[in-house]
Amino acid sequence: MIKIAIVSYPDSLQSAVFGLAEMFHLANRNDPPAPFQCDIVTEDVPSRAYNIVILPPNLGSEYTEQASDSLNTWLCDQKQQGAILCAACAGCFILGQSIDLTGRRVTTHWALADKFRTTFPKTELDSDKILINDGDLITAGGLMAWVDLGLELIAQFSSPTIMRKVGKTMVVDTARREQRFYKRFSPRRDHGDQAVLNLQNHLEEHYHQPMTVSKMADFCGLEPRSFLRHFTKCCQLTPKLYQQQLRIQKACDLLEGTPQTIDQISYHVGYEDISAFRRTFVKVMGLTPRDFRNRFGEASFAL
Repeated sequence: MIKIAIVSYPDSLQSAVFGLAEMFHLANRNDPPAPFQCDIVTEDVPSRAYNIVILPPNLGSEYTEQASDSLNTWLCDQKQQGAILCAACAGCFILGQSIDLTGRRVTTHWALADKFRTTFPKTELDSDKILINDGDLITAGGLMAWVDLGLELIAQFSSPTIMRKVGKTMVVDTARREQRFYKRFSPRRDHGDQAVLNLQNHLEEHYHQPMTVSKMADFCGLEPRSFLRHFTKCCQLTPKLYQQQLRIQKACDLLEGTPQTIDQISYHVGYEDISAFRRTFVKVMGLTPRDFRNRFGEASFAL
């Protein structure tokens, strides 16, 4: 029997708490049944040992940044007794308070990535991934990624066949996803540097026009080498990668919201070489422009 604890901590997403419990219940209804015994526990955690402990997403309170001492101690004890610790979205912040994440591969919601890196700088955070299984530590990204987490656990501790049956019953896609499919480029603008902010505003308006590092440096009144260090520190991206991310985000907006052809969009966002545009788009988003439109665009848009 695989004993699972789902932690219903303050402001945790209750649809995830009970949804996970129901997923494991569905898995147990198969023939042969999956081996899950599931408890929903609170901060007043029981003394028994579990094989798997799950921290669901959070609805936006500050609890995940300062969880109770009793919960942190309990999570640490569970890990020492051999439990696999799992967390989704903001729940990953609780893990970082409870155990040492140095060198561990983790993910969290893409919008929380900068904050997570600042709080836990020694982790190997990959916010492009929607789920990372790192052995005794499994983390999931977005607010609804608890579904991916539940399916992963069912596949690992019962069978992939039962996992797919549960997915069909719930009418959810059991194919592998990546969080970067849903990611939106939201550059840092709270760095306090007015010259860099002015440049960001200029790039936002003229993203389709070529602009070299030298021209950007002149725009900011800095030497190129000094500008490169300064901009990268402020925006956490090199100027080249910043331009690339900005253009691809504009392309995503056009793919989702307009009937323009992919060739037209490529030219509109500053790529004269359609092949280069496609390669860059796949590198950033993990999907081809056509696949992105099929997934997120209006069904009536011609390809």
